[in-house]
Amino acid sequence: MHEMSVTDFARNMKKVFDRIEHNHEEIVLVRNKHALARIIPGTTFMTAREAMSDLYRTITPEAAENWLRESRLPGTVESEARDPWES
Repeated sequence: MHEMSVTDFARNMKKVFDRIEHNHEEIVLVRNKHALARIIPGTTFMTAREAMSDLYRTITPEAAENWLRESRLPGTVESEARDPWES
Protein backbone atom coordinates (compact mmCIF):
# COMPACT_ATOMS: atom_id res chain seq x y z
CA MET A 1 0.00 0.00 0.00
CA HIS A 2 1.32 3.40 -0.98
CA GLU A 3 -0.01 6.76 0.26
CA MET A 4 -0.16 9.67 -2.14
CA SER A 5 -1.58 13.16 -1.99
CA VAL A 6 -4.53 13.93 -4.22
CA THR A 7 -2.43 16.62 -5.91
CA ASP A 8 0.36 14.16 -6.74
CA PHE A 9 -2.20 11.70 -8.01
CA ALA A 10 -3.75 14.32 -10.32
CA ARG A 11 -0.33 15.28 -11.68
CA ASN A 12 0.82 11.71 -12.25
CA MET A 13 -2.39 9.84 -12.98
CA LYS A 14 -1.06 7.79 -15.90
CA LYS A 15 2.01 6.65 -13.95
CA VAL A 16 -0.15 5.78 -10.94
CA PHE A 17 -2.53 3.68 -13.02
CA ASP A 18 0.44 1.96 -14.66
CA ARG A 19 1.75 1.04 -11.18
CA ILE A 20 -1.66 -0.28 -10.19
CA GLU A 21 -2.01 -2.30 -13.37
CA HIS A 22 1.50 -3.71 -13.67
CA ASN A 23 2.65 -3.92 -10.03
CA HIS A 24 -0.80 -4.59 -8.52
CA GLU A 25 -0.16 -1.78 -6.03
CA GLU A 26 -2.81 -0.36 -3.77
CA ILE A 27 -2.84 3.44 -3.56
CA VAL A 28 -4.38 5.47 -0.74
CA LEU A 29 -5.21 9.06 -1.65
CA VAL A 30 -4.66 11.55 1.14
CA ARG A 31 -6.01 15.08 1.49
CA ASN A 32 -5.34 17.26 4.54
CA LYS A 33 -3.61 14.32 6.27
CA HIS A 34 -6.75 12.17 6.04
CA ALA A 35 -7.25 9.13 3.86
CA LEU A 36 -9.80 10.08 1.25
CA ALA A 37 -9.94 7.10 -1.09
CA ARG A 38 -8.27 3.81 -1.83
CA ILE A 39 -7.55 2.56 -5.35
CA ILE A 40 -7.04 -1.16 -5.63
CA PRO A 41 -6.22 -3.28 -8.68
CA GLY A 42 -9.17 -4.89 -10.38
CA THR A 43 -9.66 -8.60 -10.49
CA THR A 44 -7.64 -10.35 -13.11
CA PHE A 45 -9.45 -11.96 -16.00
CA MET A 46 -8.60 -14.53 -18.59
CA THR A 47 -9.70 -15.21 -22.08
CA ALA A 48 -11.20 -18.63 -22.80
CA ARG A 49 -7.98 -19.59 -24.57
CA GLU A 50 -5.89 -18.69 -21.50
CA ALA A 51 -8.26 -20.53 -19.15
CA MET A 52 -8.18 -23.67 -21.27
CA SER A 53 -4.48 -23.51 -22.19
CA ASP A 54 -3.43 -26.28 -19.79
CA LEU A 55 -6.32 -28.56 -20.62
CA TYR A 56 -4.14 -30.65 -22.90
CA ARG A 57 -2.18 -31.77 -19.84
CA THR A 58 -5.23 -33.07 -18.02
CA ILE A 59 -7.13 -35.15 -20.59
CA THR A 60 -6.09 -37.62 -23.23
CA PRO A 61 -6.16 -36.62 -26.92
CA GLU A 62 -9.02 -39.09 -27.50
CA ALA A 63 -11.08 -37.55 -24.69
CA ALA A 64 -10.41 -34.08 -26.09
CA GLU A 65 -11.60 -35.14 -29.56
CA ASN A 66 -14.74 -36.70 -28.09
CA TRP A 67 -15.41 -33.58 -26.05
CA LEU A 68 -15.04 -31.35 -29.11
CA ARG A 69 -17.20 -33.61 -31.27
CA GLU A 70 -19.95 -33.84 -28.61
CA SER A 71 -19.93 -30.08 -28.05
CA ARG A 72 -20.83 -29.59 -31.71
CA LEU A 73 -23.79 -32.01 -31.71
CA PRO A 74 -27.17 -30.34 -32.18
CA GLY A 75 -29.08 -29.74 -28.98
CA THR A 76 -26.13 -30.01 -26.59
CA VAL A 77 -24.60 -26.63 -25.87
CA GLU A 78 -27.21 -24.48 -27.60
CA SER A 79 -30.02 -25.78 -25.39
CA GLU A 80 -28.10 -24.94 -22.22
CA ALA A 81 -26.65 -21.62 -23.34
CA ARG A 82 -28.99 -18.67 -22.98
CA ASP A 83 -28.91 -14.90 -22.85
CA PRO A 84 -29.26 -13.94 -19.14
CA TRP A 85 -30.69 -10.53 -20.11
CA GLU A 86 -33.32 -11.96 -22.40
CA SER A 87 -36.84 -11.62 -21.01
